[in-house]
Amino acid sequence: QVQLVESGGGLVQAGGSLRLSCVAAGRSFSSYVMGWFRQAPGKEREFVAFSGRSGGSTYYADSVKGRFTIARDNAKNTVSLQMNSLKPEDTAVYYCAATAASYRIDVLTTPAGYNSWGQGTQVTVSS
Repeated sequence: QVQLVESGGGLVQAGGSLRLSCVAAGRSFSSYVMGWFRQAPGKEREFVAFSGRSGGSTYYADSVKGRFTIARDNAKNTVSLQMNSLKPEDTAVYYCAATAASYRIDVLTTPAGYNSWGQGTQVTVSS
């Protein structure tokens, strides 16, 4: 497992932007698939995006495609989530996650595909 710490959450108006960051402690960051998930009050944790080990492959939930961008810097052990055109329905606690396993996409788009999690950062989008 790897320790993850998110930052960058906050309050923003609809249509605005936020950039979340996640720093991983330890070595071998490039051996992990990195994902972002979110959880709104009363709802299950849902997939947002993941980045393959090199950053060359990315995958997004339909609800954020074209608005959010995941990027990683293996030299700095970081993964970011640039969120543009934010909507009130994007309001949630956002979590960074990591896995060293090689799962299919249908597993990597679920929380069960990851075994390391950050503490979460709150994103609130006002209408």
